[in-house]
Amino acid sequence: MFKLFRYLKPYRASVTVVVLLMFVQSIAQLYLPTLMADIVDIGVADGDTAYILGAGAVMLLVAAGGTLCNVVAGYLSAKSASGFGKIVRGRVFEHVETFSLQEFDTFGTASLITRTTNDITQVQQVLFMMMRMFLSAPLMIVGGIVMAVSKDATLSLVLVAVLPLLVAIIVLVAAKGIPLFTTMQKKLDRLNLVLRENLTGIRVIRAFNRTDHERERYGQANDDLTSTAIRATRIMSTLFPIMLLILNLSIVAIMWFGSIRINNMHMQVGDLIAFTQYAGQIMFSLMMVSMMFMMIPRASASAVRINEVLNTKPSIAETPHAQKVDGAKGVVEFDDVTFSYPGAEQPAVSGVSFRASPGEVTAIIGGTGSGKSTIANLLLRFYDVESGAIRLDGTDIRDIGLESLRSMIGYVPQKAALFSGTVAGNIRFGNEAADGERIERAARTAQAHDFVAEMKDGFEAAVAQGGTNLSGGQKQRLSIARALARQPLIYVFDDSFSALDFKTDAKLREALRSETGEATVLIVAQRVSTIMNADRIVVLDEGRIAGIGTHRELLASCDVYREIVTSQLSEEEIA
Repeated sequence: MFKLFRYLKPYRASVTVVVLLMFVQSIAQLYLPTLMADIVDIGVADGDTAYILGAGAVMLLVAAGGTLCNVVAGYLSAKSASGFGKIVRGRVFEHVETFSLQEFDTFGTASLITRTTNDITQVQQVLFMMMRMFLSAPLMIVGGIVMAVSKDATLSLVLVAVLPLLVAIIVLVAAKGIPLFTTMQKKLDRLNLVLRENLTGIRVIRAFNRTDHERERYGQANDDLTSTAIRATRIMSTLFPIMLLILNLSIVAIMWFGSIRINNMHMQVGDLIAFTQYAGQIMFSLMMVSMMFMMIPRASASAVRINEVLNTKPSIAETPHAQKVDGAKGVVEFDDVTFSYPGAEQPAVSGVSFRASPGEVTAIIGGTGSGKSTIANLLLRFYDVESGAIRLDGTDIRDIGLESLRSMIGYVPQKAALFSGTVAGNIRFGNEAADGERIERAARTAQAHDFVAEMKDGFEAAVAQGGTNLSGGQKQRLSIARALARQPLIYVFDDSFSALDFKTDAKLREALRSETGEATVLIVAQRVSTIMNADRIVVLDEGRIAGIGTHRELLASCDVYREIVTSQLSEEEIA
């Protein structure tokens, strides 16, 4: 956990002030019982009203000063802890943004959300407590013992008997609680995973009448987390009753033996009152320490999980010699490329080689699981090839800066992804500098202009989170418009026409011809009608190339392609 505290650097001055203020406040707290003892032993015993009033005024000033220090320290602690949380959340988010899809697969989206929110909040809360108690509690314990001994060393033997017992109890309870808090965070991940799957898949769940099943699944995850939380809380909550019992018994013992010492003229009444207050301060400080021990185990588990994210090096990162490509033409070449997804038994693609040139449309077709989308993922360096190379204008893409590489590609994913905002904002997502004319032109080419014009606010119409207020075809067309607005050298359409009717598909492909004339176009598709006019068709079968050529050439030479065509088109359409 202490590794994370390096992010407190911008708040060093505030933390230093908090430490100083808590030091002053602790000294004030320790001084008050002594003043009370003097008032009783000198002022009350001698009937000296002037001394009582003078010492009382000093007590008021000391108490007011301690309170002021406490308030200011509380404000600065809250400000520093909140700032720390903001910085760590920002660092985690920035670091996660550098992850490849492999790291996302390893951690899981639900876990990353929990680590960025709940885990950081746990550490932030403990940091706030530590700034208040880190100096104050130990100083009150040590100072209270010293002051108690100064009042009566013999009576302090009660504390000598009690304090080791309290420390042993705190250590024992914390040792049992730490593993449970670690388990709690993992079970919270599971709960978030089930909840996220339920929310994102609500249409499928309702369509298949699986609502009761999902309720049961969520209930199991919820009960599992709750039972662990109850066990952990039950163990940690035993601290307060035990410590309160020991505190009260200690006070009884102090009053008992103290009265005997007063009766024997070994101690004054004021000193006994002060001793009792010091004992209370020591016990209260120990209770605060135990409270921190209740929070530290969970925060420690959270800190480990946060550090796991921050210490994970992306499998795909900028190489030291990464270069920016100027004057690129957009020639894409796959050279004997082989790649396997983590944990897969066999490669997704194996020995794939083909070339895609500017001004041409290169289509990739094949059965389900043949590796079509993998080609797009590898070109964008969402994953890196295991062997072989992907080259852009003769340069291995691993030697090109990630930002430079991706800035040259207009990508339309298989599943249309839109963001909350406006229609224009989603199209401009691909090119922040795109003006209204460019946005409208991209929408026209993508066959999205008509339905956008019919919306109440046109291009300023609101888009809900994930584009849920739009149909599948509308979302796909806006995704295509987003790529067109970028005006890249290379277009990658990953099965981006599947939600379109045949008429819209045909109109869109015709419009794309003129818009993407000089660019390199890669189309991943399952429909033969979408790619039959492509300049080059790459046929994949179980991750390997079964044939490359035009529609006519492949009909004559490639059995796999012929099988795909005959399954989709009639004999008249084939002819």
